[in-house]
Amino acid sequence: MTGSFRAEVPNHFNLPRRIQRLGELAYNLWWTWEKDTQRMFASIDRDLWERTYHNPVQFLRQVKRTRLNAVTHDRHFLETYDDVMEAFDNYMAADDTWFIQNHPDLINSPIAYFSTEFGLHETLPIYAGGLGVLSGDHIKEASDLGMPLVAIGFIYTHGYFSQHITEDGWQEARYVQLHFDELPVAPILDAEDKPVTISVELPGREVQARLWEIHVGRVPLYLLDTNVDGNSEADRQLTARLYSSDLDLRISQELILGVGGVRALRVMGYNPSVWHMNEGHSAFLALERAREMVAGGATFEEAIERVKKNDVFTTHTPVPAGNDEFPTWLMDKYFSTKWTELGLDREEFMDIARRQLSWGETFSMPVLALKLSDQRNGVSELHGEVAREMWNFLWPDRKTEDVPIDHITNGVHTGTWLARRMRNLFSEYLEVGWREHLDDPNVWEKIVDIPDNELWDVRRHLKRKLVAYLIERTRNQWLCEGVHPVQVVASGALLDPYALTIGFARRFATYKRANLVLRDFDRLLNLVNDPHRPVQIIFAGKAHPADEPGKLLIQDVYRKVKQAESGGRLVFVEDYDMNLARYLVQGVDVWLNTPRRPNEASGTSGQKAALNGALNFSVLDGWWREGYNGRNGWAIGADEDYDDHNRQDAEDGLSLYKILEDEIIPLYYGNRTPDGVPSDWCERVKECIRTLAPRFSMRRMVKEYVENLYIPAINNAAAKTAEE
Repeated sequence: MTGSFRAEVPNHFNLPRRIQRLGELAYNLWWTWEKDTQRMFASIDRDLWERTYHNPVQFLRQVKRTRLNAVTHDRHFLETYDDVMEAFDNYMAADDTWFIQNHPDLINSPIAYFSTEFGLHETLPIYAGGLGVLSGDHIKEASDLGMPLVAIGFIYTHGYFSQHITEDGWQEARYVQLHFDELPVAPILDAEDKPVTISVELPGREVQARLWEIHVGRVPLYLLDTNVDGNSEADRQLTARLYSSDLDLRISQELILGVGGVRALRVMGYNPSVWHMNEGHSAFLALERAREMVAGGATFEEAIERVKKNDVFTTHTPVPAGNDEFPTWLMDKYFSTKWTELGLDREEFMDIARRQLSWGETFSMPVLALKLSDQRNGVSELHGEVAREMWNFLWPDRKTEDVPIDHITNGVHTGTWLARRMRNLFSEYLEVGWREHLDDPNVWEKIVDIPDNELWDVRRHLKRKLVAYLIERTRNQWLCEGVHPVQVVASGALLDPYALTIGFARRFATYKRANLVLRDFDRLLNLVNDPHRPVQIIFAGKAHPADEPGKLLIQDVYRKVKQAESGGRLVFVEDYDMNLARYLVQGVDVWLNTPRRPNEASGTSGQKAALNGALNFSVLDGWWREGYNGRNGWAIGADEDYDDHNRQDAEDGLSLYKILEDEIIPLYYGNRTPDGVPSDWCERVKECIRTLAPRFSMRRMVKEYVENLYIPAINNAAAKTAEE
């Protein structure tokens, strides 16, 4: 970063001197994956911690001075505070990180990571779903590993929407203005204390975007914001919300992210050695980098050859709706003055990413990213196969298996998603220092040494915690919103903390088939209402506000959930976010996933559940096709694809019910010890954790990005420079 710019962390807390550094801690998201730090904040005023939704900035602004004074005389609190601050300082100052130990020569070679959303914590609703949570986990792990990574995204003034379900089951989207002074974000200011801005040319005007910074451990995340003086009212709204269906707004956002992101890094003094596009939304960055080189005297062809060497592109979906395609008339509107800056005419420019679809000719963002990157990957083994077939037309002289798209299977950030009680149990039985070797399978072999009764006690505690949370949440909903009593039941008021509990929580896209388990409703009711072996299913998830089929799917599920015949054992919890996700992946017994194969590129929610000892019950799609070994969960259907969706749904539905009836329910309720521990179930839980926790760790994933994509990109770029 250049010395003339700085992130101005607001000093608006009136804290006692002894605990003054709580303010510093609040502005570094390290606390989001350190459970002891969160408990420390909560211990000051637990009710306020919950009311501020675990936001330490807002919490410290509102907490009474008497509470703060009281903890300065609490020996136990001060010991915890000192331990937390020592751990934080040691973390931030560490000079023996994995990256330093293994790649010391690259510590001054920044890696730029672009994503349109980052799921870091529930207090920062600048994410929509799995892509954002994956991005957030990626930069958290990059921090843990000590990587020289810098991230670029948006800070959305209205965040993603808050979901409300009507009595009839219809999803309503509610938007709330975010107040940045109550969030752990800091403005970037220049030497005169003025906001640092960059500009991006849009049709007929220049749009200004200011920069904000979030400290994610050791990693800086810079966020762009067009809500600044000097922009038109319409342009101030460009960064108001995620994923607009308005094409003009969408292409404007992607220009600001790609072009503006490059300019932001230049202004901040970065010259990245690697440019990583997490999905195609930021692919215009490649054209901006080429424009810089053409302005410096290179031809477009020379510029592109240089750009490709250290561009990395990760594709996340085979679903058409997830791949942005802009009609050529829209490209004319936004780029008619830009292709000349690249030394191209219109047809040459369109040829960069031209694609013919059934509805017309388009400029394809994934095609742009694929053609202007030499390092490309899908996010699971099966998705790599699907991506190579899907994009084979870009390499018509190659066989499908030779298409240059590799795969790195997604993982999850252990510190963020592992329950504290489960972490403590692991610390008791795994080797000392196990948290430094999360991706080492040998470390996890000692899971088998955990006594069944201790494992079962933790699992029961986490489920009680989930049920208590949902009941209290439902109570507040009834008190504050005056919902119909049927909705109270449908939201979880009658949940049983000791019944077999299945979780289904994800984005409600139609291909994810949230209603597959409801396909034979009478058969399902017989299972959930068995008085001796009851089953309960918790649904949660949002549909994009413009996704009418997805909203109809929610309505279909909700209408069945609220039927009296379900006895309150089918539940739909509205407004799914990272907080609710933690309760679910930690508390349910079984994690259900029913995508129509092969549309689930990877998925990660099941990995979070597995880490906490919940057993996966999933179609063999995405990561589960690699993770399933026959003893660590269950597979729905066969390891094959279908041309007929109706047949696929019918066969998967039959498989789902049969496994539930014949395997899952009997295993959970059967073979109990005298003190009620299901030993066979616990054996499978241990197998689940032992085999899946290291293999689907974000640590393994990010190391593979470094070794398989980032370092080759750096070396290729260096070779190209030497050649020239």
